[in-house]
Amino acid sequence: MSSIQAPADFNPDEAENLEDIEKQFAVKAVQHMSTYWGILEKVRGSKLRLTKMDDDIYEHLKTEFPEFDPTETIDEDKMKSKSGKERWRKFMMAYEKKVDDYNFGTLLRSNPKFEYGEKETIFVPRMQFYAIEIAR
Repeated sequence: MSSIQAPADFNPDEAENLEDIEKQFAVKAVQHMSTYWGILEKVRGSKLRLTKMDDDIYEHLKTEFPEFDPTETIDEDKMKSKSGKERWRKFMMAYEKKVDDYNFGTLLRSNPKFEYGEKETIFVPRMQFYAIEIAR
């Protein structure tokens, strides 16, 4: 997938919410979700390699989030709380120069036992998706 890059002088705090840009991001997120689900329907998740660094990402996740249980439903409120965001941001920044599109918005299943659905889907940065799906 190609990524949409912001200009170097882009300030997100001053940016307008342009409807067309939001729609483009939504389309990309849905395309990624559809592609990933199509793959999961054909290949066991445990057999997939999502990045060249899957093993390192998994070990890093276990170190930074030892309480994370990949078989349980993700508590979105906890994950997106102030402290949760800080922990995840620190985790993700380690991959800023190592993983393409590490912060691109991506749809994640809140529970690995269910398909994507309105109540079972969380919008997260790509690096969170990778870490969680690698652990699953």
